[in-house]
Amino acid sequence: MREKIGRITLDYTHYPGEDFYCDGAVEDELLEIVQNHSPQDFPQIIEERAKWPILYHLSALRENIVDWIPMEKDAKVLEIGSGCGAITGKLAQKAGSVTSVDLSKKRCLINAWRHQDCDNVTIHVGNFKDIEPDLPRDFDYICFIGVFEYGQSYIHTDNPYVDWLKMMQGHLKKGGRIIIAIENRLGLKYFAGCSEDHLGSYFSGIEDYAEGAGVRTFVRSRLEQLFQESGLNQYSFYYPYPDYKLMSTLYSDQRLPKQGELHENLRNFDRDRMLLFNEKQAYDGIVRDGLFPVFSNSYLVVIGEEFPVRYVKYSNDRAADYAIRTEICESPQGWVVRKYPLSSKAVTHIRGIETSYQKLSARFAGSGLEINQCRLAENPESADGELGNRQCPYIADRAFIQFEYIEAETLEEVLDRYLEREDVEGFYTLFDEYFKRISWREDMAVADYDLIFANILISWDKRGKRGEEIEKIRKGRWTVIDYEWTFPHQIPAKEIAFRSVYCYLLEDEKRKKLDWERMMKHLGLTSQEADLLKEKEMDFQKKVTGNRMALGEIREAIGNQIIRPGHWLNHLDASAQKQRVQIYEDRGQGYREEESYFIPDAYQGENLIHLVLEVDKEVDTLRIDPAMDCCIVKIKKITLNGSAIKGERRSMITNGKRIGEATYAFDTEDPNINIRLSRLNPQKKNVLDAVLEVVRLPQSIADCICKGKEGLWKIL
Repeated sequence: MREKIGRITLDYTHYPGEDFYCDGAVEDELLEIVQNHSPQDFPQIIEERAKWPILYHLSALRENIVDWIPMEKDAKVLEIGSGCGAITGKLAQKAGSVTSVDLSKKRCLINAWRHQDCDNVTIHVGNFKDIEPDLPRDFDYICFIGVFEYGQSYIHTDNPYVDWLKMMQGHLKKGGRIIIAIENRLGLKYFAGCSEDHLGSYFSGIEDYAEGAGVRTFVRSRLEQLFQESGLNQYSFYYPYPDYKLMSTLYSDQRLPKQGELHENLRNFDRDRMLLFNEKQAYDGIVRDGLFPVFSNSYLVVIGEEFPVRYVKYSNDRAADYAIRTEICESPQGWVVRKYPLSSKAVTHIRGIETSYQKLSARFAGSGLEINQCRLAENPESADGELGNRQCPYIADRAFIQFEYIEAETLEEVLDRYLEREDVEGFYTLFDEYFKRISWREDMAVADYDLIFANILISWDKRGKRGEEIEKIRKGRWTVIDYEWTFPHQIPAKEIAFRSVYCYLLEDEKRKKLDWERMMKHLGLTSQEADLLKEKEMDFQKKVTGNRMALGEIREAIGNQIIRPGHWLNHLDASAQKQRVQIYEDRGQGYREEESYFIPDAYQGENLIHLVLEVDKEVDTLRIDPAMDCCIVKIKKITLNGSAIKGERRSMITNGKRIGEATYAFDTEDPNINIRLSRLNPQKKNVLDAVLEVVRLPQSIADCICKGKEGLWKIL
């Protein structure tokens, strides 16, 4: 009735003898991975295998949804629907004991193998309704992470969601909490063209599941109604972004997002999606009008006493040395900002921030640029007697850094407003003020490389006429709020300013009205110097991430398409949908789907493509997708400014297999040809001329070609 895998206990008392649901062969693949690899290997495996289920079940980012919860170290936790254990390990690190329940034996085995070193976890295998009567009645936390929406399947009553909540209250100790993470039926991503997460169909949730389903998500007001009907009147809402599955940021009613913050919106990895509008711009309007709680993609609800945490930002898509969590929380002295290490390796990084504060304060004394006060806390009780770093009990050192919380506008917000007004001269006036302050004593051997506009807060008197505004801003309090990337050597101020402008322009296409060439001249940088600084920025990003792929790159590798209906409304036949040419431009930060575009009438007949593209020098790499189907492509000509481009020096890369002179076979519906313009001595403006011959193939034949099956050429 029981089995031990390492130090984990599996309880089969209520297992019916067979699994009633399974995701197929991928679960066997997951089991093989966790049996033969340590969690440290998972990031590389995720990148190499490029499959949504592998990312979904093994990504450490899944743990973010519970990592921030300030659990007591002896807490008793019930995890309902534990699946393959995406959050079980994190709960085991944070709590005294974890009781997990799941119907699938295969998934429970995956969970047990990946967490076999945990001695405080028991996994019950079987139907929840059979296991529930035997569960203890004194849990501190009951977690429904991506499970509450299946209430109809778990609880077979006329009012399953209310009855389930009432049932679980009987297993909660006095003062305990229920944690629910669930999708919002009206999440903005569903309006923008993502299919419903569970059913895979478009607009199902928006249409209130008109076709019927065994799953149901809810809007906030309906969740509140369910809680109240269950007798639960104490609860608080949080808003995971982009959603609860791979959350990077957590907002609350006390700290909602600001305009410009919600720009990571292409984060569905499971299926193709449409792109009906620009989600960032839509979110900016929604945030301005106070409607974000209505359209948040997900909710995280804490039923019970409210936590002091108001905002959380994760930076754990980095190398372990720099993986941290930043949060805003309440203390007896008011709101404070804290940064916690998320690995033992990151403790050194956190400790170094206090030293950075001292050195930067000395450098910028008298400059009009303040450095936000911070102090290092060494143990759980050192921060005003609060829980401190019990959120990270597995880090023996338990150090964290605490900052003063300042409520003010960022310089980025101020500059955005001047661009929106088309007051370019006002923009440059404030930029010059910024540059003057960051240039203060630049000969000193200390520099904050991350002095971007978003990391400077400005407090100023907003009363009075607009004409007086700039002078008031210049005389206001300028404070640097984040300086974790401070280095003990000189960095020229114009290099730091270049990085600020470069990052600023990349984050929002509305900022493109700022003239790049003028800005470079304003900084006194030549085109060659700007190119070198771009390369330096890419090297810095590689250092921070440990050369790991960003989520956007993983999404690209998985290969799901983003479909822009506006580009093919007039081409409804299947052939026309496949014969489309899509162009991507990498300006130093990777390809961005939302900035790609299609070439109308690129096909000159059935099989021939002729492209003439104007490309500016800021494009490092240009990508051509010659079709939306498996195919063979013969490159008849590609020239840049009249000079032929060949594969020398790896200036041209494809994701196909070379099968002849300038001829490639693609066994994917996402074929692409990448031209590294930065290696080809580009000019300020460039003309790329390409002629490609394309023959589409059935998937089976494309597979044979790329795998080199014998006899295929006779067929062709």
